[in-house]
Amino acid sequence: MKDGDIHKAIGILRRESKKWDVPVVTLAAVSSHDPFKLLISTILSLRTQDKTTELASKRLFNIADNPKDMSKVSAGEIQEAIYPVGFYKTKAKTVLHLCKELIDKYDSRVPNDLDELMKLKGVGRKTANLVVTLGYGKPGICVDTHVHRISNRWGYIKTKTPLETEMVLREKLPKKYWIEDNTLLVAFGQHTCRPISPKCSQCPIERYCDKVGVEKSR
Repeated sequence: MKDGDIHKAIGILRRESKKWDVPVVTLAAVSSHDPFKLLISTILSLRTQDKTTELASKRLFNIADNPKDMSKVSAGEIQEAIYPVGFYKTKAKTVLHLCKELIDKYDSRVPNDLDELMKLKGVGRKTANLVVTLGYGKPGICVDTHVHRISNRWGYIKTKTPLETEMVLREKLPKKYWIEDNTLLVAFGQHTCRPISPKCSQCPIERYCDKVGVEKSR
């Protein structure tokens, strides 16, 4: 993908994405405008399918939807609410620990700073970037497996790790696309640009893609 083609590609994905399922963490941000719910939903989403995460989040937030109330819920109750998300027992403990940290260190408010967020238990760079961008509308680039894989498949960048991808995109991707980049590429990756045998014949931006590493497509 030529540098100038990114504008055309993003424009097309914006239009096409209206037909696709929105990632569950994006739904959490749009529906609630609550960084706490976004943070917790993102923690639950790790290694878990979107539909499972969505239902688990709803069950949990019906019990408690803020750090103070959540901290009073037992680990067993949280486990029961979020099951069958991946590693639900560990995530229940993480949720309680997070709530305690937010209460003790941040007056029950989720930090809006990347470095502060990464001090919280269970919060990595991807989660922190999601909260900063979708929860607070601040510039940032959230790189998950879809963003890393697709950006390299396009030939727009050439990187080996998600962290390297984030750093290169911060230098190369126009800032006006930063916040929406993750949402668009996750939906695109789930619907069309699959990890194995992508649907290139149905891809709306196929003409701009270098297909780096694609050995088989549909």
